Amino acid sequence: MSESDPAGPLEGVTVVEAGSMISIGTVGRLLADFGADVIKIEHPTMGDHLREFGPQADGVGLWWKYLGRNKRSVTLDISTPAGKAVFEDLVAEADALIENFRPGTLERWGVGYETLAQANPGLVMLRLSGFGQTGPYSDRPGFGTLAEAMSGFAYLNGHPDREPLLPPTGLADGIAAMFSTMAVAFALYNRDANDGGGQYIDTSLIEPILSLIGPQPLRYDQLDEIEARSGNRSTSSAPRNVYETGDGRAVAISASAQPIAERVFEAIERPELIEDPRFLDNERRLEHVDALDEILQDWIGEHSRAEVIEQFEAHEATIAPIYNIADIFADPHYQARESIVEIPDDQLGSGMVQNTVPRFSETPGHISHLGPPLGAHNQAVYGERLGYDREMLAELEADGVI
Repeated sequence: MSESDPAGPLEGVTVVEAGSMISIGTVGRLLADFGADVIKIEHPTMGDHLREFGPQADGVGLWWKYLGRNKRSVTLDISTPAGKAVFEDLVAEADALIENFRPGTLERWGVGYETLAQANPGLVMLRLSGFGQTGPYSDRPGFGTLAEAMSGFAYLNGHPDREPLLPPTGLADGIAAMFSTMAVAFALYNRDANDGGGQYIDTSLIEPILSLIGPQPLRYDQLDEIEARSGNRSTSSAPRNVYETGDGRAVAISASAQPIAERVFEAIERPELIEDPRFLDNERRLEHVDALDEILQDWIGEHSRAEVIEQFEAHEATIAPIYNIADIFADPHYQARESIVEIPDDQLGSGMVQNTVPRFSETPGHISHLGPPLGAHNQAVYGERLGYDREMLAELEADGVI
């Protein structure tokens, strides 16, 4: 962070990030967005796999540019004896270490939590893995797709007459990262406010997304029911669906509360439905959801998306257009809130990325730069922070350690 950047709530916190891909990269991004000095360790030759993952702009990985933002990139092969020593030097001065290697990897390299905590008793260490550090699946390789499958999410997602549906992006990774970021903040607060000392945190990919599928465990336990897929509908409220407009676009409607449902009926010019016995309350609307959806689709299908939204907004009925990213760029509300911001970048010229969230009134987040080139901060971190001289750095580089 430069001197001109606003101070975030995590200013003064140093985080070492080791590992690769979306989950741990998102934890590091969230911490860096709010002021932490995140030192991202990458393999000297391969770098983070994110650099080669997904869309590329003239050979520059866009996932890396997004998740690598605000971080400092250093190269290091931790598996070598010399790399182990450098890693220990880095972590000895850090507040937190976040990693997503397969369980046992750091122990095999001689830098497990117990070893690191001896030199740094206040260390908060996040261990993020597919299935967690314990249990019969702990040594399996794990990715977000597997978590989305095994958490119950994919079983619930999709239409009842089709196969379970996986999400099109790293949903389980992102959810686990958000839980993990909170956990790191909780542990740092406990250390500093309660004199609690350091500790390690065990997060799996499967459990955070499991925690967001609602009362499914209770439903199975108490009612012996397994909820089935319901497409865009909800099993708890009606109307709730996606409807195609007359110009071939789509809108989403949700109106579980009775006053909102009544406004929807008025918006579609069918006020008599308010007194229709089939739709008098949410429970009865769920029983007659096919008829209700047909009524809504018939009216919506005769109007353009703009006309539908204008009519619903005039009646204060809940509705939203189904947006793609171009729609988001053009939307005046997103523009007014600066939800997408342009950041200068030496490789791309500039890039448009999501702004920091949430919004802090006094200590806001900030984006100083997008993901840096591989090893861009070796000198700043190893030379200036750790005090390694040029000869030592040259030797480490010649030996392939950095």
